[in-house]
Amino acid sequence: MTTTPEPLEPALSVRQVLTLERVLAGEPEVVAGAGQLDRPVRWVHVAEAPDVGVMLTGGEMVLTTGVLLAGDEDKQAEYIRSLHRAEAAAVVLGLGRAFPAPPDVMRRAAERCGLPMVVLHRPFPFAELTEEVQSRLVRRKYAAVSLSESVRTALTALITAGAPLQSLLDEVASHAACPVVVTNLAHRVLATAGERPAVDDVLRDWERIARQAGGSEGDGWIRAELGGRGERWGQIVLCGHRGDTATGRLLADRAAEALVLHRMLGGNSAHTWEEQSAQSLLTDLVSGVVPARQLLPRARAAGLPVNRRTFVPMVVRDVEPDQLDRVLRMVGLSGLVAELADGAVAVLLSLARDQDAPVLTANFAARVHSEAARTVVAAADPRTAWDDVPTGLREAQHVADAVADSRDALDLPAVVRLKDVHLRGLIRLLRDDPYVQSFAERELDGLLCTSDEDMLSVLRTYLATGRNKSRTAQLHHVSRPALYRRLEAIQTRLGVDLDDFEQAASMHIALLAHDAQQR
Repeated sequence: MTTTPEPLEPALSVRQVLTLERVLAGEPEVVAGAGQLDRPVRWVHVAEAPDVGVMLTGGEMVLTTGVLLAGDEDKQAEYIRSLHRAEAAAVVLGLGRAFPAPPDVMRRAAERCGLPMVVLHRPFPFAELTEEVQSRLVRRKYAAVSLSESVRTALTALITAGAPLQSLLDEVASHAACPVVVTNLAHRVLATAGERPAVDDVLRDWERIARQAGGSEGDGWIRAELGGRGERWGQIVLCGHRGDTATGRLLADRAAEALVLHRMLGGNSAHTWEEQSAQSLLTDLVSGVVPARQLLPRARAAGLPVNRRTFVPMVVRDVEPDQLDRVLRMVGLSGLVAELADGAVAVLLSLARDQDAPVLTANFAARVHSEAARTVVAAADPRTAWDDVPTGLREAQHVADAVADSRDALDLPAVVRLKDVHLRGLIRLLRDDPYVQSFAERELDGLLCTSDEDMLSVLRTYLATGRNKSRTAQLHHVSRPALYRRLEAIQTRLGVDLDDFEQAASMHIALLAHDAQQR
């Protein structure tokens, strides 16, 4: 991440110009348009011509002594009206020989037009004011160009290096010094960046804030649309940007350009970003690194119903996340789906309290099995407290992993739970114990030293089926005599009698431990 540049000097307003030390020396007094002093000043222009309005393009602060207007009230009124038509920021009149006091006609005309009119009671060299303001404006213009190029260069470098979306947003947040949020068109949060406490404050009531308070750039909420080829698919929002609106707009526009380019070059889609958002959330829940309570705003902003809900943590193996997304839509359930590691996909169902969680979970599992017949659907018991969700997800992951290697040999229910994994689950929990590792190596040494995977597979199926030789032969597509010969060879290699219950149990435990360690 690049070093954060110094923030842009805010755009000069009429009010700020009047506070400059050189201006204060002229004893300025606002005589009209006091409510419009926050107008931005784009330039300072010294002009005495009565028709000065035709030379302006808007945003100028016009300095004059009024020497060509003295004695002609019609010209004075028209002078003010022409400035108003040209959208001048303000007019500054130096009192002196032409006007020893503020001219009433000009003051009234300025008040009617809402044009700030300032008089200087002391002689004042206009050149000093123009030099001061112009130099500040030029510096700001240069800073804006510098910031624009700095942001664009940093983001382009990240895209070229194949950086993920999160890296781009972190870079934008470092420049903006405020939370950054990417949403889809339904205001669902796809990604965030910024200091975590500030982001959580924004997400805590995101639905209301995004639609109401977030609608005004004056509140520091700067938006830029995401899309291309005539299609909008999201937006990036700077939340509570403390700098001036122009700077925020520049940052948001540069960020939007980069995100669209990132999507185009990476072949990403808005849906992929939604998957990344769900994956980040569920991964954090499973890991337990971030307390569940701190993740609640992210879950709510991602569109997951969380108030007075029943949560069913699940892990499904050997199925694509988009298949599970499709199943969720088919059965009409709310939930998040995210790919974890090693072929596992986490699913977090969110059900109303009056819904039958076991029945709906079973319906979901049945649909999943119809989509992918060989998959394993593991679930923890329903949770009514959000703080219990991480434990449930870890339990479901444990159950899915415990039965993953022997699903064909086991008679598994449609939804596998902790009570269904028995010894297999216990061994998996103990797989990293040195005594268990040593036991597995010692018991299986006769097969492991030859790396004969076929013999290991036959032994695994034979023991998992409760030493059912017919079932084992069927699953391995061999005849009964051929299976007998393989079992005989296995027993010879291991030096055991598999008809002896205790020896067979010892082999079964050792093989479970070996498989758990290999995973």
